[in-house]
Amino acid sequence: MNSEAFRTHCLSLNQANEKMPFDKSKADYDKNLLVFSVFDKWFCFFNVDAFDFCDIKCSPEESQQLQDQYEGVKPGYHMNKKHWISVYFNQDVPDSKILELVTKSYDLIVSGLTKSSVSS
Repeated sequence: MNSEAFRTHCLSLNQANEKMPFDKSKADYDKNLLVFSVFDKWFCFFNVDAFDFCDIKCSPEESQQLQDQYEGVKPGYHMNKKHWISVYFNQDVPDSKILELVTKSYDLIVSGLTKSSVSS
């Protein structure tokens, strides 16, 4: 999988948006983070230049199972380690599994939205 195919999948999810919110960051790596959200709630991000891993939201139970099953799944980079995981591309996690996890992350966010967050 390449970054454009991954980006296309993220944007195919209903109401998904993208932005690069860290353009003023002192760290070059963080400047290049592309964030995907629905109603301003993040569900995924990755570095567009490095395309080394993505961070996605995950239930704590599934997070531990995935970390036990795959070397390419680690606690989330710069995020709450209980609710976010980093999934490394080009390691032992199949592309289809990565896309499935992104969709699950999106679904977790959408299921937690309130009427007020959707209408604002």
